[in-house]
Amino acid sequence: MKNNLVGGLEDRQVKYLGAVHEGKKHDQKICDEEGMRLPDEAELYRDSAFQGHELPGVTIYQPKKKPRGGTLSAEEKEANRLISSIRLVIEHIIAGVKRCRIVKDVFRNTKHGFDDVVMELDCGLHNYRSHCRHHSY
Repeated sequence: MKNNLVGGLEDRQVKYLGAVHEGKKHDQKICDEEGMRLPDEAELYRDSAFQGHELPGVTIYQPKKKPRGGTLSAEEKEANRLISSIRLVIEHIIAGVKRCRIVKDVFRNTKHGFDDVVMELDCGLHNYRSHCRHHSY
């Protein structure tokens, strides 16, 4: 299984695609290695896999984890629901990319860098499908 960082916006287009990494590697470590940068005053919605990773000048929205043996307050639960509803867009983008089974099934090609090329092509196909869906010709 492979792992990528994928970023998108409300238009359901892939705007950022990181390199392909082994599936066992943690998302935060991938983010640290890639050195992802965002413009100042950007807003970033991400899941709890990036706990502890900071980007300077970026407003980060991340669900709050339930404390061990405790509970979240009603305000924290509502904030988590809001963040999850906004993050749903990127989850739909990832699902759209995975429509091409070559991305989600076991990739058996052993050529160096070929898995990156396949992922780029698949993201391009997803962006094309998304573009055509929102524009009637």
